[in-house]
Amino acid sequence: MLAGDSGPVAPRRLVSESWRRSLAAHVDPDRRSPPVVVQETELPDMRAAHPLNAVMPLLRSTLVSIADEAMHVMLVTDADGTILWREGAARLLVSADEVGLMPGTRWTEDAIGTNAMGTTLAVDAPVTIHSAEHLVRTYHTWTCAAAPVHDPDTGAILGAIDISGPLHTVHPAMVQLVSATAQLAENQLRVRLAIADEQLRIRNMPHLASLRGQTGALVTPTGRVIASEPYGAWPERVAVAPGVDRVVLDDGREMTVETLAEGYLLHAPRPGSTAPRRSALSLRFMGDGMPGVLLDGRSVPVTLRPAELLTALALNPDGLTAEQLALQLYGADGNPTTVRGEILRLRALIGSDVLHTRPYRLAATVDTDFQTVRRALRERRPAEALRACGGPLLPRSDAPAIRDLRDELEAGLRRAVLGTGDADLLAEFVAHPLGRGDIEAHDRLLDVLPPNDSRRPEIRTRLRRLLAEA
Repeated sequence: MLAGDSGPVAPRRLVSESWRRSLAAHVDPDRRSPPVVVQETELPDMRAAHPLNAVMPLLRSTLVSIADEAMHVMLVTDADGTILWREGAARLLVSADEVGLMPGTRWTEDAIGTNAMGTTLAVDAPVTIHSAEHLVRTYHTWTCAAAPVHDPDTGAILGAIDISGPLHTVHPAMVQLVSATAQLAENQLRVRLAIADEQLRIRNMPHLASLRGQTGALVTPTGRVIASEPYGAWPERVAVAPGVDRVVLDDGREMTVETLAEGYLLHAPRPGSTAPRRSALSLRFMGDGMPGVLLDGRSVPVTLRPAELLTALALNPDGLTAEQLALQLYGADGNPTTVRGEILRLRALIGSDVLHTRPYRLAATVDTDFQTVRRALRERRPAEALRACGGPLLPRSDAPAIRDLRDELEAGLRRAVLGTGDADLLAEFVAHPLGRGDIEAHDRLLDVLPPNDSRRPEIRTRLRRLLAEA
C-alpha cells in the first residue's frame, strides 16, 4: 500500500491521515527504531519535574498489574512524545527494548511514524493502532492503545498513557481502559489543583484584604481568578502577560497588576498613587525538599544558611542587627562578622533593593508557609494549618530560632488536630509527614472512625507496624 498498490481493505481515515503526516515528515517505513532524545542520566530529573509524576502511583495501581497479566507494557510520555516511564512484564520489556520502546526515546509521528502515542498526541483523542497500521514495519507485530492527559488548569496536553503488546495479546477493550485511566489521572490532577488553589488563596488573602473592600482579585500565574472582591464580578480568567502593570478586562475595566510571589493581585487604579511597587518574596521552607524561594515569580536557588537568614528576617519585619542575627542563628557563640558575610551573599541573590541594611530587613511583601501555619493555628483553623504545612520547618537546621519555631509549629499542629476529634482531619494528619509515625494519632483515629469505615483496616495495619517498630 505504501508503494502505491491498492490494499484489500482501505485504511481507517485516522490511520491514512497519520500516514500522510508521517510521510510528509520524511519518516522511512523501514526505519528500525525511534530517536533517543534523553539520556538515561537525565530521566530522573525530567520525571521529578513532570506534572504526571504526581499521578504515577495511580497509573501503576490501575494499569501495571493488568499489563503484567496481559503481557503488555505501560508507557507514559511527555507532551513532546518522549517516553519517561515504562513498566510491565519483565520478559516483555526485553522485546520492547529490541524495538526501542524504552524511556528516553521520542514517539511523535514525525519521529517514528504512525503509532498510538504519537497519533494520540497529534489528534488529541484516544486511539488504537493495530499491527500494519503502524507506518514503520518494525511494529507490525505490535498493537498499541493510547490516550492523552490534559492539564486541568490550562487544558494543554501533558503527555500520553499507552498500553502496548504483541498481537496475540490484543484485547478490544484496551483503548477504553487507557482512556478511563487518563480521565482518572486528570481527575486526580484536578483535585491536586483545587488543593493548591486553596493553599494559594490562604497565603495571599492578606493582599486582597488590604484593598479594604475595593474591587480586586487574586489571579494564579496562569490567569485563573481564585478570589475576588466583589464576588461574581470577575471573569474566570484574565490574560496577564509577564511584566505588564495594567490589563483591560473584557468589559472594558482597566486594572492595575501587582506581581505577587505566586501570581498577581489585580485592583482598580488608585488615583494619585505614586508609591513604588514592592517586590513579592515567597518562602517555602516546610518539608523535606530543598528550600523554595520565589522573588516576583522567579525561582531563586538557596541553600540552608540563606534560608535560615530569610526565616529570621521574615519573622522580624522591623529588622535585626548582625549581633541579633548571630544570636538567633548560632546562639551565644555566634559571630556578627560571619553573619555580615552571609548577608552580603544573600543580597547578591535577592538584590539590595529587597534586603536592606541598618538594620537588616526585608523590603518586600513577604509570604511564607511557616507564618501561614502559625497564623492559622493562632486563629484556631487546624485544617488550614495542616494543608499549608508541607512538613517540618528546615529539618536540617540546628539554628536556635529555627529549632524553636519548628518545635512550636509541630507541637501546635499536632495538638490542634488531635483536639478536633475530626476523623477526616485525623486521617489527613496520619498521612502527613508530621503524623505518619504518630502512634497516638493513629490510635485516636481508630477511636473516631465508624466501625464500617473502609479506612480502618489500613490504619490498623499501620498502627500495628508502628507499635512493632517502637
